[in-house]
Amino acid sequence: MTVIEAGGKARAWDLAGDVVDQFGKGNPLPDSLGNPKVWHFCQAKVEGKEPFTIPVGTTLGKWRDSIVRDGEPVPAAVVQEAILSPQSTPDKALVEEIRKWGGAFNWMGLVDFDPSAPSKPFEQAAPSVREFRIPAGMLLGGAEFFATVSLKRDAAAKGSSQTTAKGSVQAYASLSRPQDGLPLVPGKIVPIGEKDGKSWSAGIAPVGSDRPILVHSGSSAQALFDRSVAEFQMLFPAALCYRRIVPIDEVVTLTLHYREDGFLQRLMLDDKETAELDRLWDGMRFVSREPFLQLDAFQQLWQFATQDADPSAFEPMRDPVNQGVVAFKQRLISVEPVQLRAVVDFASQAWRRPLREAEEASLQSLYLAFRKEGLGHDVALRQLLARILASPDFLYRKETPGAGSRPTPLGDWEIASRLSYFLWSSAPDGKLIAEATAGRLQDPDNLAMEARRMLQVPKARRLATEFGAQWLHVRDIASLDEKSERHFPSFLGLREDMQEEVVLFFTDFFKNNRPVRSLLDADHSFMTPALAQHNGVTIPEGKGGWQRIDGLRQKGRGGVLGFSATLAKQSGASRTSPILRGNWVSEALLGEKLSKPPKNVPILPDEPPSGLTERQLIERHSQDPACAKCHAKIDPFGFALEGFDAIGRFRGGVDTKVTLPSGAKVDGLVGLRNFILESRLEEFSRQFCRKLLGYALGRSVQLSDKPLLDKMVAQTQDPSTGVWELVSLIVTSPQFRNIRGADF
Repeated sequence: MTVIEAGGKARAWDLAGDVVDQFGKGNPLPDSLGNPKVWHFCQAKVEGKEPFTIPVGTTLGKWRDSIVRDGEPVPAAVVQEAILSPQSTPDKALVEEIRKWGGAFNWMGLVDFDPSAPSKPFEQAAPSVREFRIPAGMLLGGAEFFATVSLKRDAAAKGSSQTTAKGSVQAYASLSRPQDGLPLVPGKIVPIGEKDGKSWSAGIAPVGSDRPILVHSGSSAQALFDRSVAEFQMLFPAALCYRRIVPIDEVVTLTLHYREDGFLQRLMLDDKETAELDRLWDGMRFVSREPFLQLDAFQQLWQFATQDADPSAFEPMRDPVNQGVVAFKQRLISVEPVQLRAVVDFASQAWRRPLREAEEASLQSLYLAFRKEGLGHDVALRQLLARILASPDFLYRKETPGAGSRPTPLGDWEIASRLSYFLWSSAPDGKLIAEATAGRLQDPDNLAMEARRMLQVPKARRLATEFGAQWLHVRDIASLDEKSERHFPSFLGLREDMQEEVVLFFTDFFKNNRPVRSLLDADHSFMTPALAQHNGVTIPEGKGGWQRIDGLRQKGRGGVLGFSATLAKQSGASRTSPILRGNWVSEALLGEKLSKPPKNVPILPDEPPSGLTERQLIERHSQDPACAKCHAKIDPFGFALEGFDAIGRFRGGVDTKVTLPSGAKVDGLVGLRNFILESRLEEFSRQFCRKLLGYALGRSVQLSDKPLLDKMVAQTQDPSTGVWELVSLIVTSPQFRNIRGADF
């Protein structure tokens, strides 16, 4: 403490400087200016509280003694370290006393309220913030901050039976000053009542827990909050369902299906959707036979209760349960004719045509015969379904030829069946059945329009699978297990993706009406991240699952020649096979007919002998005069694809330059693709059209089909003509719409 005189001589007294050297001499003490009896020190007992003394043996006490009694000096830094990080037991006791809230050091004096008189609160107008500065060291001892908050009553409302107080307040404590004002946050409404003539309130809730909102009981503020909360709960219910209704430790329960979708219906569903939901619930309870199950559970619970409890609690449930069973039995009897009618109607769908009166009568008679034999309704229906599914009308696509030897038109239902199995490999849908029933499929324009509709729905994927994958000979690549796991350990994990790439590519081809030449020069395909990595293609980061990938021609791929599925399928178990690949290009893509290999052709080894490549091995084998003729046609195609290994991965450093029988020189897959596009496109298109036509007709293409086939090939020469035009030519052709006469 330093005291400076105002005015005059402006003398100064420094307490420490005056007494530090003579503190132990006793009172009174002179000052440094020569004035006697200036400083007086005293020690007295505080009423109700023992005076604080520095414990013996502490570093602070030793420091004090070194000053007062001229003891051994103790550096101030040592004292600071002892208080901040006490090590000895005396120092720890001293620090605990220093940090104690309300202890001898009276830290509570730092705040502006009297902790000894909590009944004298301070008033605060809302909204506002009041700060209390607490030494950080106080929190180390696990101290808690707690305050009591009450809402001041409106003076005009005192003594009245119905308060009109409008006030409300939400109080909470935080370790930091709010940055965005003082918004109201969700909390509990805590009405303030009267107790012993005094108002009472709730304490402040810490951050992260419920923050109470204080209102006066019966006030207009409480009514406003009640209305607001009720409106919020109507729009945002606490829960729409329960995860578990039946206790997990209970085996027998009367609550089989718990329904609570009132909120869902009221907030989200219209009348039609609500009716559908009710129908689904009713169907589930009907199929599960809930009343019967509930009766069984009730009887079990009754038996349990009679053994070691009072069963009277279950007695009120007996009549409702029994009545539910009786009503359900009556309902089962009432729906038997409806279910029988549904099974008979199903026969029309299964047989893909309307039933004749005799057939319908036969099915109903068969059901009655089953019942007379003592079979129950359910068993009789199952037997009737077996009869329908075992019928040749279901197992075969039966078509009725006309009399004579001349072709006759198919009926509408027969055309619908042909069209559906061509494009979907399945029975007609409701739209196609409706067209057949109305007799509109005899019109070629309507037939072509239906075909285009059917190519744009998800079921068209079956055309991609059954036609596209089979044409390329990769229909079974997903189950191919002939690859050497020692050489190609990643193949098993990729083979399904390889086949799916082909299916998705052809699905896109048919759905988006792409031209035939795009089968060769498409710049896109569909891949997963794993398959893309296998093919040396990059997928944007963060994208998973199947993605359309563009720019494949720059990667040396694109089109049917670049599928890893075709490259892997036309290879050996542990090495590539230029013979298989060349034969596939010749026969599958270009439609060339090759003679059968001669007998006793030597079998090539699974792996080339040391020092030979696959190409050198094949070239040595092809020198046999009996094999040379065919190999001269097919080997160059296969050698051009040698840039890919036996599971379709790109590999560098391989000779892919070849001279084709025509004298054309090509290099790799890109060169082979360009050669077909420029010199063999018509043959490629004819092969595709021949395969598609044969698939649609369900037979091999014959000489009589040549005019139709020529017309289809002519359409493919226009780059703007898509595959829909080819499908339209097929489905409107006499071959597709007619059947040969019975006497042909």
